[in-house]
Amino acid sequence: MPEPTDVPVALTVNGTTVRLVTDPARPLLSVLREQLGLTGTRFGCGLEQCGACVVLIDGTPSYSCTREIGTLAGRSVVTVEGLGRDGALHPLQQALLDEQAGQCGYCLSGITMAGVALLARTTRPSRDEIVAALDRHLCRCGVHNRVVRAVQRAGAVLEPPTARTGDGA
Repeated sequence: MPEPTDVPVALTVNGTTVRLVTDPARPLLSVLREQLGLTGTRFGCGLEQCGACVVLIDGTPSYSCTREIGTLAGRSVVTVEGLGRDGALHPLQQALLDEQAGQCGYCLSGITMAGVALLARTTRPSRDEIVAALDRHLCRCGVHNRVVRAVQRAGAVLEPPTARTGDGA
């Protein structure tokens, strides 16, 4: 039974409209893991310091550990589970496997989401751009170089964003 403070919230998660009745102050991470069963997004520090909980909100990497679900009505959230298509991994997920970039893997869902956002902006990021995009993610296993190579590898197989010209072409 809903608590007296619970409110309805509708948002899109991994392409599916989700309607919940919940405390609007509840963290998105809690809703994803406990109510929606999407456990790929990890709880790390709960303080926006490690990046393990990063998801995409309207395409932007965002911490889910502190983001209140009530602020997300009508927004789109993508988790690591929502990246693949038709049973295939996203190119960055595959590249992370190919480069053996995960040891314990705890940080990889957040790193993957930040890398996917970077590759959506530019499929050929420089090493410095990759390092800057992933800077807020902590990894105790020391696989940073492998992660950078994986982002470069994924970018090589992605189509570059289509440039639009003003001439209607």
